[in-house]
Amino acid sequence: MSGTFVGMPAFPEAAREAVNNPTLRGNLRHATHTIRTKRARAVAEVSDWAELREAGKRIKDHTLRHLDRYLVRLEESVTAAGGVVHWAADAEEANRIVTELVRATGESEVVKVKSMATQEIGLNEALEAAGIHAYETDLAELIVQLGKDRPSHILVPAIHRNRAEIRDIFVREMGAWGRAAPEVLTDTPAELAEAARLHLREKFLRAKVGVSGANFMVAETGTLVVVESEGNGRMCLTLPETLISVVGIEKIVPTWRDLEVFLQTLPRSSTAERMNPYTSMWTGTTDGDGPRAFHLVLLDNGRTDTLADEVGRQALRCIRCSACLNVCPVYERAGGHAYGSVYPGPIGAILSPQLRGTASEIDASLPYASSLCGACYEVCPVAIDIPEVLVHLRERIAQGGRATRDGNTVVLKPARGHAAERAAMRAARWAFSHPGALGAGQRLASGTRRFHPRTLPGPGRAWSGTRDLPAVPAESFRVWWQRTRGGEDTTK
Repeated sequence: MSGTFVGMPAFPEAAREAVNNPTLRGNLRHATHTIRTKRARAVAEVSDWAELREAGKRIKDHTLRHLDRYLVRLEESVTAAGGVVHWAADAEEANRIVTELVRATGESEVVKVKSMATQEIGLNEALEAAGIHAYETDLAELIVQLGKDRPSHILVPAIHRNRAEIRDIFVREMGAWGRAAPEVLTDTPAELAEAARLHLREKFLRAKVGVSGANFMVAETGTLVVVESEGNGRMCLTLPETLISVVGIEKIVPTWRDLEVFLQTLPRSSTAERMNPYTSMWTGTTDGDGPRAFHLVLLDNGRTDTLADEVGRQALRCIRCSACLNVCPVYERAGGHAYGSVYPGPIGAILSPQLRGTASEIDASLPYASSLCGACYEVCPVAIDIPEVLVHLRERIAQGGRATRDGNTVVLKPARGHAAERAAMRAARWAFSHPGALGAGQRLASGTRRFHPRTLPGPGRAWSGTRDLPAVPAESFRVWWQRTRGGEDTTK
């Protein structure tokens, strides 16, 4: 996976800045509460939601267990339908492939469908370095691009912006990218949408190359699927002469029948709709209809390494609905930028450290960016147990840092930091193994409790800076039991 956002500090430091921004917090609170309330109503309409959720989980788990077989099947199906399949081991290789494909057409600009995979690899920046202009056509992505900003949400990348801010961005930046915004533009949604529509239409009609991702790939037929709400995706997928799709290898499903499950769960969990307004499917190329050339770039970029982790691999089930972000109390207050990745929120906290490793300060901090309340697991349409993976990654970081492969051997690189945590755990293990010492410590703590501080000193402030230490009781349970029930004090 490509590097973190340039200059990003660890999550606690980045989140502290976001929490102190009242405008950002207000935007996030309004948007996330609105989306999750609508989602709850949409899900409640389906009587067999639990069964659909379990079916999605099983389909994804089965596919991941046999991923090699289904990827080969997919390549055969796409090739037979007139497409060309390219394999990219990492971001650098994927960017090189796409750049060469665009150059081969002789074009110097592309229109893009919203794609997390292309953001993950930094494709726009790679194309720009090669002299190729990439134009985002999703409304929220357009706002982010025009504002020289970064996405902060999987589904709504500009969720941190309000209407007044968007209006200012359109007026200030649209003219430099193409058709300018109207001279008199208010911040009403209809006028903002119309300004974006007019700005983008000339790009749709002019572009010869389109770039997309895909929500799903069907191995059985070689069909790719994009679901969206605005229609911009349909324009990018059908009007250009050449279509290039960059898709993570985990987005595959075996059959059309499997696709049926996700076309019920994804729209309800993401946009709170019964079905997406636009569901585009294409299989290779067809004479006289759609692009004349289709290229599929299958992206690994850390996914195979993630697949090797029996606990962490469940993150690859993710269908990018963003439901976990909208219920997460940490995301609601910190926003997406604090995660330093195109994958923010709870899913980003478990996916980014696995795709990128935990060598950087921010990646090592992401598994701790959670209260472990479990709300993310409850709303996940494919039942990813995010709290379980968070704890698993915390254990990996505390015990030895990043797992790497040396030939056929998996080794652990030494972890930086967490020395105090490991020492405390060793001390606790020793104390709980020696009842006499534990009892003596409890009596000492009770006897000196009037002198205990309310917060921890030194590095401990990171934990106790926003909460008081629990008060020590006047006597331990063992002492209370011996005093009230006459039981033997086994700690003496």
